[in-house]
Amino acid sequence: MAITLVNPSGLPTIDVYRQVSIATGSKLVFIAGQVAWDADGTTIGEGDLAAQVEQCYVNIATALAEAGGTFDDVAKLTVYVVDWTPDKMPLLLEGITRATAKKGVAPVPPATLLGVAALDVPDHLVEIEATAVID
Repeated sequence: MAITLVNPSGLPTIDVYRQVSIATGSKLVFIAGQVAWDADGTTIGEGDLAAQVEQCYVNIATALAEAGGTFDDVAKLTVYVVDWTPDKMPLLLEGITRATAKKGVAPVPPATLLGVAALDVPDHLVEIEATAVID
């Protein structure tokens, strides 16, 4: 694998991601921010953060497959959530858990979570972008 995920001694261990991603592969893949659109451009899970997170992860998995990779190749995720507050964390984690079950992966690379005022379409509650390194 081109990516090794670690939690260094001296940094907190977080269950849902790792603090460091070490990349050794040769192909760098940047995946545009994915929202809760299906292949037809229909928003999935209108008003449902967990459902939208799940669809974002499914879309990222589809993009990774096109590039010849999987979530094992993801070096970094950036998650943008509209009107983020910490009480939304269970919904975010539920969406990740559902996507993990659906795709059979455990996406735990380093991640940045940012609260934003709005996204491109008012129905979108979350957008997730990924950077991957593939051998």
